[in-house]
Amino acid sequence: MPKLVPLWTDIAIWLLVLALIAYALYARRQANLASTWRKVFTDSAALASGVVLAACLLVTLADSVHFRSLLPPAKGVPAAGPAYDVRVQSLLDVVLRDLVDSRESTYSRPLAYVGFTKESQDVDGKVARVAPRLAHGGAHLSDPATQWAGDVARRIVLGLVQGIVAAAAVCALAIALLPGAGGWRAKAGAIWRGETATPWRVAGFTLAVVFALGGVIFSLMGYYHPFGTDVTGNDVLLQTLKSIRTAFVIGTLATLATLPFAVVLGIMAGYLKGWADEAIQYVYTLLSSIPNILLIAACVLMVQVFIDTHPDMFETGVERADLKLFLLCIVLGVTGWPGLCRLLRGETLKLRELEYVQAANAFGVSSARIMVRHIFPNVAHLMLIVTVLDFSALILYEAVLSYVGVGVDPSMNSFGGMINFSRNEMSRDPVVWWPFAAAFAFMVALVLAANLFADGVRDAFDPRSRAYRPRKLQEKLLSAANHA
Repeated sequence: MPKLVPLWTDIAIWLLVLALIAYALYARRQANLASTWRKVFTDSAALASGVVLAACLLVTLADSVHFRSLLPPAKGVPAAGPAYDVRVQSLLDVVLRDLVDSRESTYSRPLAYVGFTKESQDVDGKVARVAPRLAHGGAHLSDPATQWAGDVARRIVLGLVQGIVAAAAVCALAIALLPGAGGWRAKAGAIWRGETATPWRVAGFTLAVVFALGGVIFSLMGYYHPFGTDVTGNDVLLQTLKSIRTAFVIGTLATLATLPFAVVLGIMAGYLKGWADEAIQYVYTLLSSIPNILLIAACVLMVQVFIDTHPDMFETGVERADLKLFLLCIVLGVTGWPGLCRLLRGETLKLRELEYVQAANAFGVSSARIMVRHIFPNVAHLMLIVTVLDFSALILYEAVLSYVGVGVDPSMNSFGGMINFSRNEMSRDPVVWWPFAAAFAFMVALVLAANLFADGVRDAFDPRSRAYRPRKLQEKLLSAANHA
């Protein structure tokens, strides 16, 4: 049996998933919450983005189960107990085994069968500069000059067909499980015609695109490098997929780390006023006046010194890099709470003047109970909105921090690290563009999906936003009628 290696971020991610499931069950039993979340998913953009985020979450979970493989006993050596591999792997590494094991010597272009860098070889008795055959990419081709184009096209078409068939099977099962009157055919027809309140047709198309891309990747995997290789010969697609976990960890854990400080201090400042308000305002004003990049860099460097001076705490380099990532999330949370704190303070100042709060105060209810029972539930929607909005911002923050050298450990895959390593590659002649393009495309897709989903959450949970949009629509219609 392999030896499980529970990393700090693994534990945090799985606890977060359990908390998310618990919240979903709770929201399902609450009519108001259930109705509000249904409004979120009636937005086509939010629903499509949710499908993309769910796919990224599955990748994150597969990459959050780490273990060390059990080594076979050596011949002629008496067994002294189980011996485990020094490498720490994840379930994602097992699924993408072909990409992990297909390491080349150096750069290669996407879907290439020869290396990017030419070497001196003996050709017909003469020394010539030629691009060598790759050890894995296109190695199955006997005559790549004539077979390569047809083989790549065939595998892409096969992957697309397999992905679409798999998506159709998942959609058929989902339609069968959907509540509603009529049989499967009636529900499928209503979805296809766009007659359902929830735009399931958009979700189905998005799922088909995700499965089709996944099918193409699995069809090419083991035969080619779909996104090429980097300077060390490692597959760029593998690095990009593993960077999704780092982005999710940064976006979620760092955001959640801000909540205790922002919620407690913001509500206390707005409700208690007086010296407590003055002290809290002074603290977050002081933090806001310091450039975040400098404050975070100082904290990260202190964390790095602690890790370097305690090497006996870690059995493997992966555990060391993971602890640095976990502490980076804490640092981002500790330094990023002033914005939400200021927002919650302003909202609490308005809530404390309302009649039900004044009545509770008149009846002698303690300040702590009022803040917990009356103030906190009425600012919870702001917390949710800001949390979802900050998710994408923190992903970009990690890219900036890694670019300047104070982000995650260089041994850990991340979008920022890939972009940072691409600085020298983009200055080559010819340009090695594919590592930067892969990291940029995946990061933009993840951030865009998070932003669109955040817009849907904001429109559903913010009463002012729901009231504002119909008024603006009415104004536009009235203006159009007047011009006509």
